[in-house]
Amino acid sequence: MRLKELLDGIEFYQTSESIKDINIVNVEMDSRKVEPGSLFVCIEGYTVDGHNFLQQAIDKGAAAAVISRDVNVSGDIPLIRVRDTGRALAMLSAAYYDYPTTKFPLIGVTGTNGKTTTTYLLDTIFEKQGKKSGVIGSIQVKIGDETFPVNNTTPDALELNRIFHQMQKKETDQVIMEVSSHALDMGRVFGCDYDIGIFTNLSQDHLDYHKDMDDYLRAKSLLFAGLGNDYHQGKKKYAIINEDDASSDLLKRSTAQQVLTYSCKQDADIMAKNIMLSPAGVAFNLVTPIGTVHIKTGLIGMFNVYNMLAASGAAIASKVDLDVIKEALENTKGVDGRFEPINEGQDFSVIVDFAHTPDSLENVLQSSKEFAERKVYVVVGCGGDRDRTKRPLMADVAVKYADHALFTSDNPRTEDPVQILDDMTSHLTEEEATFEVIVDRTEAIKHAVKLAQKDDIILIAGKGHETYQIIGKKKFDFDDRQIAREAIKEKGE
Repeated sequence: MRLKELLDGIEFYQTSESIKDINIVNVEMDSRKVEPGSLFVCIEGYTVDGHNFLQQAIDKGAAAAVISRDVNVSGDIPLIRVRDTGRALAMLSAAYYDYPTTKFPLIGVTGTNGKTTTTYLLDTIFEKQGKKSGVIGSIQVKIGDETFPVNNTTPDALELNRIFHQMQKKETDQVIMEVSSHALDMGRVFGCDYDIGIFTNLSQDHLDYHKDMDDYLRAKSLLFAGLGNDYHQGKKKYAIINEDDASSDLLKRSTAQQVLTYSCKQDADIMAKNIMLSPAGVAFNLVTPIGTVHIKTGLIGMFNVYNMLAASGAAIASKVDLDVIKEALENTKGVDGRFEPINEGQDFSVIVDFAHTPDSLENVLQSSKEFAERKVYVVVGCGGDRDRTKRPLMADVAVKYADHALFTSDNPRTEDPVQILDDMTSHLTEEEATFEVIVDRTEAIKHAVKLAQKDDIILIAGKGHETYQIIGKKKFDFDDRQIAREAIKEKGE
């Protein structure tokens, strides 16, 4: 692709070199991936500034570079200066890959909890409809039956457009993706042409990044504002909003597009009525603008009722028949690390869940209590280098709903795990709560399994599907599910 053509979407830039006849073979923001003919975009990140690696990119054969400040380098290539290279990267990568999100319907799911489950419920629904769908989220990238690893819940704009392009080449009919508040605020999803935006819920998280909850909500609202302001009849757009969340009014005001609300508690477009919860799953009447059906599924807990309503809303907006939605919800297998049972023949229950916010931990503990025959144990910690203000809140939820809490390391990262646990528990007293602090996560899980008796429930929270633990700046192999299975077998022996 010619550089001049690629830059057509960027109206204001400066360059002292001719760019008319330069051919670009790819766009890169990582100098290590540059090859002869690359356009290198210098991104100023939190820890790394791409301008410092411009010479390396030139030495590897970059044909041109996009910069936002003066850089002293040797090499005769055009330096295209813009005010914001991050915004330019989104425009350039979308143009280079020929605006892939205009080629298929795109659904974005945002909210504190439930994003992953909602995307996979939609994947199941579209599969039952006979469509090939793609999923981008915190677990992996999925294109039909193929899966690929992913580093962030929402990749950067360049990687996103590469993934979208790959999905287009593989003739994907529908794409569903998780959209984090970081991605919205940092512009990673600039240029994504969303057809449907889904809001699950809002509770405290990421206050290490956002200055307060209002700023967190503002970031979430960008997905719905980004649906656009026009009413093109050939491409209707929708916002699917959780009416039971206190943030719903602001989010409804954030979009000019058609809104479908869902609720378990009040009047809404899509509702769950006559809800029955049990250890085997949930049952309810799904009331929608296109009819009512009875749903009986193996997914457990009220939080999953909300996830199913959110997915149903997007499916209805996508013109999926109600009987297809019913079949998909009733035959879904759930998502790895989301209220996932660990069964090695033991006479007590072990459940692994990704719950890592006060609200999500409360949801899964409440669900566990609803069908507990005896005691509920919880193994939980908090991640390092993340929102510190939620740590005592997590501990409060754990001791409120569990009969016994075991506080342990999560991903301590560069923080002292002992300090993290002290932040969680220093306000607790043994007179008010039953808890233990066991720093080593393996030992904490094993100890919980040793304590468990017949019909008890152990909830191992915080890491879910993760197969690693981050200590310092290194990742070590670690899987709560594997540790739990080993502990159960050891107890049986």
